[in-house]
Amino acid sequence: MADLLSDDEIEQRLPEGWNREGDEIVRAFQFDGYLDASGFLGAAAGLAEDAWHHPEMTITWGEVEVRLTTHDAGGITQKDIDLAERFDGIYD
Repeated sequence: MADLLSDDEIEQRLPEGWNREGDEIVRAFQFDGYLDASGFLGAAAGLAEDAWHHPEMTITWGEVEVRLTTHDAGGITQKDIDLAERFDGIYD
């Protein structure tokens, strides 16, 4: 099981564009339309499956909101930070 990050570690490591909401890190990715958002969601789901770390993702027209937490650890771990950075990479 991954170790929980301290509040200071989360603040230092949180990627730009991500926010902390309790025991989750959250980002809303913006797109020009539903198909672009769907493509990102599909790619993100593939990365999540490869990492065996499955976030909550919600799609609406032109937006995908991602919420990351490590459920078995009970909060935010390095696994969440790493996957957030990978999602940023496919968004850019």
